Amino acid sequence: MSLYALGLNHTTAPLVVRERVVFHVERLAEALNEAKRKLAPEAAILSTCNRTELYLSGEAEEASRAAAGEWLARFHSVEPRELAPFLYVLPREQAVRHAFRVAAGLDSMVLGEPEILGQMKEAARSAAAAGTLGTVLGKLFQRSFAVAKEVRSTTRVGASSVSMAAAAVKLAARIFPSLKDQKVLFIGAGEMVELCATHFAAQGPARITVANRTLERAQALAHRFNARAIELRELAAHLHEHDIVVSSTASSLPILGKGMVERALKTRRRLPMFMVDLAVPRDIEQEVGELDDVFLYTIDDLQGVVQGNLDARRAAVEQAEAIIDTQVGQFMHWMQVRQSVPLIRALRDQAEDARRREVERALKLLARGEDPRQVLETLSQGLTNKLMHPPTQALNEATGEERRTLAETLSRLFRLPS
Repeated sequence: MSLYALGLNHTTAPLVVRERVVFHVERLAEALNEAKRKLAPEAAILSTCNRTELYLSGEAEEASRAAAGEWLARFHSVEPRELAPFLYVLPREQAVRHAFRVAAGLDSMVLGEPEILGQMKEAARSAAAAGTLGTVLGKLFQRSFAVAKEVRSTTRVGASSVSMAAAAVKLAARIFPSLKDQKVLFIGAGEMVELCATHFAAQGPARITVANRTLERAQALAHRFNARAIELRELAAHLHEHDIVVSSTASSLPILGKGMVERALKTRRRLPMFMVDLAVPRDIEQEVGELDDVFLYTIDDLQGVVQGNLDARRAAVEQAEAIIDTQVGQFMHWMQVRQSVPLIRALRDQAEDARRREVERALKLLARGEDPRQVLETLSQGLTNKLMHPPTQALNEATGEERRTLAETLSRLFRLPS
């Protein structure tokens, strides 16, 4: 039985590479089924702003790992040789440790951030719905969630308010003297936008607008912050009204192009615009950042901002890693026990077959009127002989070092005195 993780993240690949291999929700089931068919019987995919990872369990051949990297590239129409330098492959124990660290927020761009745990749970649900989450991966994800809970409840890894949303507010404050005079536009209505809206709303901006493809979702979020809601198709008409734009959607294509932003700047008479693109792939065309009076930040750009507030979390990492070490050992023991299951089943089947035969023989003797005490004696002797014959024969046939090893093993198995 093999288990391994393959992928790339914010430490191994830049945004321009990561956004090329994002698994969009509309193709996730297709990808999972294809991975199960071509790579391994069990497959799960974790695809976020900061990482794309495959978790696979099946055959142990190294070739299957190479095939996984090639499959990931070709599924996204990328040449495998272009992707290869950014990929990591983590076998067995390394994969388990990695999954636990990811769930606990130790492998995140922002140390201890909680969003990744929800994303891992969603990855597990998607794999279960597609029928690709088997016993091993199911156990891995459930144990990952338990580890994350223990780390967060017993250490200070999640202490302090350090997030991409907080970093975005901090950057905006560098450009505008007071956020109370600014008008803020949020594009999207998901979890990340909701978190950003909460942080910006706390600064009391002059106006908040939420734009979304579905107006009902925009209205639901806007209601929480006394904001207005518009549809995405209205962006061109309203973009120029806003000083700050924060975007995080699941769109596979950019929402804001260079031309639309240029027109907005012209209408604004070159008043500056602060833009934060938290989406992968990007919602805002890269060329927008080249425009004068536009301050565009991507999710990678925010990484440096969040580093200053992490001392308390870093101090707790050692404690969290100790928890993970213990849990990794327990999981690997579980995997080793699972590898013995076929052997245990075969032993039990053989013993059951011997028992059944002796019972049938005893029932026939009883039916013929034989003395029950003698029948029971014969039954017990026959069963003992059948169970003891294979190990006794193996010991008698063994010689030299093999015999000594076998003798020690039998003594341990049957708990014989030394």
